[in-house]
Amino acid sequence: MDRRRVIGVLGGLGPAATVDFYAKLVAATPARRDQDHIHVIIDADPSAPNRNDAVAGVGPSPEPQLVGMATRLAAAGAEALFMVCNTAHAYAPAIRAAVATPLVSIIEETVAATLAAAPGVDRVGVLAAAGAQDARLYPTEFARHGVSVVEPRGELRERFMALLYRIKAGDTGQEVRAGMRAIALELVELGAQAVVAGCTEVPLVLAQADIGAIPLVSSTDALVSAAVAIGTGVRPL
Repeated sequence: MDRRRVIGVLGGLGPAATVDFYAKLVAATPARRDQDHIHVIIDADPSAPNRNDAVAGVGPSPEPQLVGMATRLAAAGAEALFMVCNTAHAYAPAIRAAVATPLVSIIEETVAATLAAAPGVDRVGVLAAAGAQDARLYPTEFARHGVSVVEPRGELRERFMALLYRIKAGDTGQEVRAGMRAIALELVELGAQAVVAGCTEVPLVLAQADIGAIPLVSSTDALVSAAVAIGTGVRPL
C-alpha cells in the first residue's frame, strides 16, 4: 500500500460544503476496505466571522479562527492542510506564517484543473463570492497563465450572493438551482469559455449538465483530487 499521510481539513466555512468535500473525498479514494482510506482530521469551526465582510473591511477578521484551526490540526498530526473555502484563502499567508504544515491552495488547484479540463482557453467565468472577488484570488492566479476572468458584477453579483446565503441556510431547491444556472450562463454570454464553481457552496446546486458543453470545474472537486493524491502518497508534498 502507498505511504498514507494524515490530512487536516479547515472546515465549517460552511458546514454543508465541508460535508460535501469529505463525502467526495471518501468516494474518490481507491479503497476496498476501511483501512484503505485516508486518515482525515476535520476541524469544523463555524464561528469564523463572515469572510466577505472581513475582506470588505466591514466585519471582524476570521484570521484568529483560521490560524487556530490550522494550529490544532498541525498539533494533532496533520501533514497537509486543506481549507474548504475559497474566500478564506485571502488569509492563507497568515496560516502559512503560523504553521509549518503545508496548506494546499484551493485556488491553485482549481486553476490547474481548469487549464487541464479546457486547454487553450483565454477567458474563464468564475462564480466566486464577493470576498474572493475583492481579494482578486482567481484573477491573480489565472493571470499567471495568461487567462482573463469574468466574475459576477453589480446586480449579477448581488443575485449571486443572495443565492449563496440561501444555500448556507439550507436551501438547495429548484429556485436556487435555476438561479445559479442562470448566472453561470450569463458568464458564458459574457465570453467565458469555461465556468469555475469558485465557491464551495456552488457545487451543491450546479452541475455540468446545467450548462451544457461549456466545461464546469468545481473547486471542491479540484481540492478533493489533491487531497486524494497527497493523502495516498501518490503526490509529494
